[in-house]
Amino acid sequence: MTRIALVCVQNAGRSQMATAYAERERSTRGLEDEVEILSGGTHPADAVHDEVEEAMAEEGFDLAGRTPTSITTDELESCDVVATMGCSTLDLDTEVDVRDWALEDPHGKTLERVHEIRENVRRRVIALFDELESGRDLEPVTE
Repeated sequence: MTRIALVCVQNAGRSQMATAYAERERSTRGLEDEVEILSGGTHPADAVHDEVEEAMAEEGFDLAGRTPTSITTDELESCDVVATMGCSTLDLDTEVDVRDWALEDPHGKTLERVHEIRENVRRRVIALFDELESGRDLEPVTE
């Protein structure tokens, strides 16, 4: 099982978008038994940002029922890949592949700008799953 984490500070915008796309990619590619997806924030918000819910609804995702959650260092260190959204400087003590996607925070942005951020998130998630499927550069974490 390959574990990936999609992380930002509030778990209310970018990481929620990334998680929705990752869940869809996992399902579309038939990788439900091979890829586990974790999502969380270091300081979770109370709710997913309204503009993110709206932009993702346009893509067929209903984020209204999702609640931002926290993620622990232990959870992150159990992952093969951790993608931060551009808002974290994780210092993990393991061989976890930490990638900073350097994405702009969509909170408070115009819907047009949120669409641009959403498309950037979508492209990065698809590229990650292409990489996972091909097996390039990813070795399972051994315990």
